[in-house]
Amino acid sequence: MTGLLAQARDGFEAAFGYAPGGMWSAPGRVNLIGEHTDYNEGFVLPFAIDRRTYAALALRDDGLVRVSSSQAEDIREARLGDASPAVAYGWAAYPLGVAWGLGQVGANLARLPGFDVHFASDVPPGAGLSSSAALESALAIALNEAWRLGFDRERLVLAAHLAENDFVGAPTGILDQSASLLSRQGTALSIDCRDGSSSAVDLRLDECGLALLVIDTKVRHEHASGGYAERRAACEKAARALGVRALRDVTVPRLLAASGVLDDETYRRARHVVTEDQRVLDTVEALRTKGPVAIGHLMAASHRSMRDDFEISTPELDLVVKISMEGGAIGTRMTGGGFGGSAIALTPIGLVPAVRAAVGGAFSEHGYTRPEMFIVRPSQGARRDR
Repeated sequence: MTGLLAQARDGFEAAFGYAPGGMWSAPGRVNLIGEHTDYNEGFVLPFAIDRRTYAALALRDDGLVRVSSSQAEDIREARLGDASPAVAYGWAAYPLGVAWGLGQVGANLARLPGFDVHFASDVPPGAGLSSSAALESALAIALNEAWRLGFDRERLVLAAHLAENDFVGAPTGILDQSASLLSRQGTALSIDCRDGSSSAVDLRLDECGLALLVIDTKVRHEHASGGYAERRAACEKAARALGVRALRDVTVPRLLAASGVLDDETYRRARHVVTEDQRVLDTVEALRTKGPVAIGHLMAASHRSMRDDFEISTPELDLVVKISMEGGAIGTRMTGGGFGGSAIALTPIGLVPAVRAAVGGAFSEHGYTRPEMFIVRPSQGARRDR
């Protein structure tokens, strides 16, 4: 039994006084490219990483839900049928929201038993690696099996997304939950966020002698806070002004022709999304025809767009991009919703130590908190472990 799996089991027994009935897990994710395009019904290219959240769960014979975590000191509880987005639950809003979300997509919560669940994770929270979706997805597949719902993965994505959007109040798209629930080992997941369709794209990082280095700046963000919501509102404003359902429907030439219709800030927000959609499509094509060595310039262009047009980068993230590229990375960009979190550096495996040293030294010189740096590998999506 792996360390985290044992930690989840032992944590369950310590919290609730008996053994769990089963154990499930789901991964965090890295978004290779395609930031803030998901809620604009566009294209994204994430992959699941080899850091996971484990859920140890057992059903109860009543309607009580109790949730516990190795990262929280207290046990939170609520009645299954009473959980409501109108109530403040703190961190427990995520698991309670999943149960509520399953009810929204067809589960009859009035006829289902409550449950106890304990979480253990090595996905760092607030790092832009989707720790929340990992928790949501682990619990979604656990309850799908324990409650014998028989839902397919796509419906579980919808339930987990409803939990994040409507229960927690974070206005994100479907990228994170899709990556955590649908990914396959060794591949990225090309997702069309309009219809939810997806396909696997081989990454071939080992074959090409490349590593994907995550550099966590330790600058923390919250998607339920204002910056993310403001960017989404600007995108919706641009779509209305351009007379389209979503920015997915705007081409680069059309946006250029309509520059006088939008104020400068809204235009730049829209320009990021429209050009980022095209970069995702170009990245998928490059991976399929030339391999990962051909995508570095697209990653770099994506970061510039997020820095200058969408304005969601930070000085720490910009420093990571500059120093890692100078140290030999093929392409580097921030990943996740922005305002902090992590950058990813696609790096020849032999240069990883040099990039680590250069970034660490630069952060020390600037007086920044030392970043955490680790290689991630494309991993399997949500699964039952025991």
